[in-house]
Amino acid sequence: MSSPARQEPLRQGLTYGFLAYLVWGFFPVYFKALHGIPPLEVVAHRIVWSVLFLLVLVAATGCWGEVRTAFASRRVLLTLIGSTTLITINWLVFIYAVEQGQVLQSSLGYFITPLVNVLLGMIFLRERLRPLQMISLLLAVTGVGLLTARVGAVPWISLGLAASFGLYGLLRKTAHVESLAGLLVETILTGPLALAYLIWLGTHGQGAFPAAVDQGALWLPLAGVLTATPLLLFAAAARRLRLATIGFLQYLTPSLQFALAVFAYGEQFTPTHMVTFILIWSGLALYTADAVRTFRNPAASRDAERT
Repeated sequence: MSSPARQEPLRQGLTYGFLAYLVWGFFPVYFKALHGIPPLEVVAHRIVWSVLFLLVLVAATGCWGEVRTAFASRRVLLTLIGSTTLITINWLVFIYAVEQGQVLQSSLGYFITPLVNVLLGMIFLRERLRPLQMISLLLAVTGVGLLTARVGAVPWISLGLAASFGLYGLLRKTAHVESLAGLLVETILTGPLALAYLIWLGTHGQGAFPAAVDQGALWLPLAGVLTATPLLLFAAAARRLRLATIGFLQYLTPSLQFALAVFAYGEQFTPTHMVTFILIWSGLALYTADAVRTFRNPAASRDAERT
């Protein structure tokens, strides 16, 4: 058995990651309620309300020192500028996908993202895969390949979501800043632009909030909590887990979105989708079994930095 000191970060990381991906899995339900509101305006609201929510959290926890340290470090600040850009792109693409009734393609993007995480971990962090992990990765690659072929065209929504969030996870893992402070810095970096855009919309009579009640505009303030909470959980998980582990945990989000697209929103479900689902979850089962075995017998993963 591994020591309690080694087990605790793993338990915390798995819990944080599971909760983050669970919330993200049900995001289409929220953004469907904002039907008719332009994606750029929704993203601006997400940023502004997130700043307010995070300021309250930082004030309550008293971690202003960590925020000042992040702004004072050129390396950390540059990393957070990069991560801010990537997560903003990810938000725009995802909201556009929901608005266009492409939840199934967004789920494909998040099915691909774990593969991007594994690849980035191997390239940049020198993370190694054990035999069962490699088999599980090949099963997932096969499943995603089948689903991609079924789309019949270049799935730019899927690829954009996968690339932007995979790189975001890499940058947040390497940023030497705690999750709450780092997320506040990220939102502050884009906050002034988002606020200026919303003010411009308001002065030109084009803003949805609070006028467009029929389009779900009154739900917009909730965007701060829904945006910040899973990102905080994800950042905390990323600091405690290998990118490969994060990658396979992430299958929870696209699986939930997959189910919503097919059973709630009536998007097409074919035998190819069924085969893809079976392959991906078979890979996840193998990876989980390997992770449990390693957790109980850490000697089996002595070549890995962390599990």
